[in-house]
Amino acid sequence: MFKNKQNLCKSIIEQFCVKSTWEDEVYLSNECEERFLSESDIPEFKSEDIFMAGMANLVDGYHVERRGVDVHTLLFTIEGGGVLTTQTSVEGIEPYSIVVLPAHQPYRFELNPQYKHWRMIWFLPKETERWLPVANLGQKVLPFHDCERMWALMTLLYHDIGHRASYRKLLVSEVCRLITGFETQTSDSTVRVQALFNLIESQLHLPWTVQAMAERTFLSEVQLGRICKQLYGVSPRSRLINLRMDKACDLLRNNDWTIGMIAERLGYKDPFNFTHRFSKHVGCSPTDFRKRVINNA
Repeated sequence: MFKNKQNLCKSIIEQFCVKSTWEDEVYLSNECEERFLSESDIPEFKSEDIFMAGMANLVDGYHVERRGVDVHTLLFTIEGGGVLTTQTSVEGIEPYSIVVLPAHQPYRFELNPQYKHWRMIWFLPKETERWLPVANLGQKVLPFHDCERMWALMTLLYHDIGHRASYRKLLVSEVCRLITGFETQTSDSTVRVQALFNLIESQLHLPWTVQAMAERTFLSEVQLGRICKQLYGVSPRSRLINLRMDKACDLLRNNDWTIGMIAERLGYKDPFNFTHRFSKHVGCSPTDFRKRVINNA
């Protein structure tokens, strides 16, 4: 199933082509939602050389194409995804990633029809020395494991418009720390592995394999295993099982979920396989675990 999904993504990306001619245009369907944060809303942006930012829930149809603007563009994807087209490549934009688009270079990004939705944050830093290290990365899609934190900080900023300046200053400072700190981490493969397991935790129903994990992080299986051992103390396969069993314990506390439903939700097509794995991991069957939890409650 996961392999089929990868092939589907590849086939969709192949429908797009690099571009040599560009237009300045923006399209949002009626279903899209977008919140803007400008310097007038967040005066603290000015001292950090941020022209504007925004939060978007994009559904049904969306694209932005520019021939080149005088600010940098950064996109942080939380859910769903898009497609980035430049003069030299076409890339999928996946969850837990950052898209870096330096000023004065043409680009187009749009909703990926595979996902049909895209929840993301966009930033427009000014073309100043402060943002030069990020801009020097060039037009790229790179892993970024702090997307959820970015969304939370931006939500707090949005709800504090017109209120506490000192609080907004702290929030903006933290946002900029995450972004500029990212530049020193981009070559670190541990970031890609962390981003991978953040994604896996949200998609435990997929039939993940170590080979698929390695391909997604652009690492060999040996490298992935070494980094996973450093980060989590276990192999990639054991890390996957631990995540599934931890989630199983949470779901078993709810009587509305049958054992079969929980097994399916966690990627086990055979409930007996799930029961065997759970019993080996926890020390009792899912049914006994549920009874014990209910009795203790």
